[in-house]
Amino acid sequence: MSESDDITIEEVRHLALLTRINMTDHEIEEMRDQMSDILASIEVLSEVDTDGIEPTGHSVDVHSVMREDISSDSITLEDALANAPRQEDGFIRVRAVLEE
Repeated sequence: MSESDDITIEEVRHLALLTRINMTDHEIEEMRDQMSDILASIEVLSEVDTDGIEPTGHSVDVHSVMREDISSDSITLEDALANAPRQEDGFIRVRAVLEE
């Protein structure tokens, strides 16, 4: 990435405005430097020859360790409410958390 491709202070100010982030002049300059460095690092990847390489989602084979999702009958209402400290009309009763 050449110096002319660096992100400008105005671009960082514009991004800060769009994201509603209040930044000092020092923070803007620091962010400009960091963003320019990130873009320079990414540019290196464009030089990698990927001809003949299949796109992948992972660099290694991934196997699910989760159990198979098999539907079954739900527990009964009585079992669901068995440990509820307070019940009312088939529901768990809790104290009000909002004041009117």
